[in-house]
Amino acid sequence: MNLALFDLDHTLLPLDSDHAFGEFMVRIGWADDEVFRAGNDAFYKQYLAGRLDIEAYIDFTTRPWRGRTDAERASAHQRFMDEVIAPQLRPAALQLVERHRAQGDAIAIVTATNEFVTRPIAAAFGVAELIAVELHRDDTGNITGRIHGVPSYREGKITRVEQWLAAQGRSLAEFKRVSFYSDSPNDLPLLERVNDPVATNPSPALEAVARERGWRILKLFDDQEIH
Repeated sequence: MNLALFDLDHTLLPLDSDHAFGEFMVRIGWADDEVFRAGNDAFYKQYLAGRLDIEAYIDFTTRPWRGRTDAERASAHQRFMDEVIAPQLRPAALQLVERHRAQGDAIAIVTATNEFVTRPIAAAFGVAELIAVELHRDDTGNITGRIHGVPSYREGKITRVEQWLAAQGRSLAEFKRVSFYSDSPNDLPLLERVNDPVATNPSPALEAVARERGWRILKLFDDQEIH
């Protein structure tokens, strides 16, 4: 069996779902327009520069909704899916996932965005296995703004994938081919760990690395594949 791992933001989606959810929180009045938007933009710039303080970011980005009721959160997220995500589900990305599924490959989405934002998105791609930043909950089940376990960010993606497989009594080494699709230099640790790294809608920095190393380059959103 082969294994196919997919980053989410700017890989399967032509947007950053974490940043977009923050913008959505502003739009529905759950977060302050000026203050929250400025913070959201600042953290996004940190991410693009490869120096995101993910602990601080999770505390910041969950603040507008973690005190809401389950019903309020579910309703807001459904609106987010309908209004923001659904229009961005591109056929090329859906077909890529489906092609691996049809081949009998094991499939997982591996993202640095938190589980609350991404679980319904993974479901929209028909992917049951989601490796995302897990949110810490207190004894009453309330989300605290902290991270539970290892965040699936940079080198943490390798750790989380290995933990996920180990829980099934498996390892990366037993798969003939392990593909990882990503757009970001933040994912170089996992791209370098697999035997089929695919720079997908890559940033200029990642595209340069991919060309130097002879990795596949896949541009899903302009229907162009470069070998």
